[in-house]
Amino acid sequence: MTQAPAVPKKFIGLLVIAVLAVILINSIFFTVREDQQVVVTRLGKPVRVLRDAGLAFRTPFLEQLTFFDKRLLEYDSNPTEIITQDKKSLVIDNFSRWRIVDPLKFLKTVRNEVGAQARLDDIIYSELREELGRKELVQIVAHDRAALMERVTKTSNVKAGKYGIEIVDVRLKRADLPRENLKAIFGRMQAERNRIARQYRSEGKEEAQKIRAETDRERDILLAEAYEKEQKIKGVGDAKNIEITAQAFGQDSEFYSFNKSLEVYRASLKDKTTLLLPSDSEFLKFLQGSKGKTPEN
Repeated sequence: MTQAPAVPKKFIGLLVIAVLAVILINSIFFTVREDQQVVVTRLGKPVRVLRDAGLAFRTPFLEQLTFFDKRLLEYDSNPTEIITQDKKSLVIDNFSRWRIVDPLKFLKTVRNEVGAQARLDDIIYSELREELGRKELVQIVAHDRAALMERVTKTSNVKAGKYGIEIVDVRLKRADLPRENLKAIFGRMQAERNRIARQYRSEGKEEAQKIRAETDRERDILLAEAYEKEQKIKGVGDAKNIEITAQAFGQDSEFYSFNKSLEVYRASLKDKTTLLLPSDSEFLKFLQGSKGKTPEN
């Protein structure tokens, strides 16, 4: 069996030197990205802060690097309950945007982002509770929230400055009533809507009665005017009828009496009609004729 050729010891030595050189270079030089800032500590004590991007160096094995983000960070808090000025419970859910502006102070106080978010939670919740506690529920829900949250941001930023933090903005995602209060609020809202609906119905009925009364009054006036016109026309017709009848009666009274008697006979002497009258009755005058005889015509 053939044996592999032996590796020269000189080559192994060069390889070891190259590896050690790379390790040494990496322990001396490091890169700071555009979105980073670095605190350099020597044996646990801060010595300098690097904010600009580029290549930097350190003393190997003695100096340690702590990188912090330069970008705008966001903190989303858990929903919390506060009490308003009018003693109403309100569950608020807020978020904030912040950045590290003094990495050295940040490292000394809160050390990392987890500690910073815990501190921010205390600061912002305290300011929200104080600011919203001076407002009534209607003012928080219905009025301008932007001015309110601007004041919270400003006061929170002042307190966060001692931790090397700048709070850029604080906003409310939602502000809700606690679950146990929702049913009571809904019941009051429903009762109020029912009251308004009843009021509208009552006003509608009252207005309908007014319209009906006005319509009935106009109808009665129209009927009275029509009846008056009818009576006038009827009176004129009756007068004309009397006039014509009088003229006809004046011309031939005997024929008029005869014609009227015939109309009475038609109305009285119908089928199967029996009349018991004396022979000298005026009613039978035209049936008997002159001296009891039937008239010629």
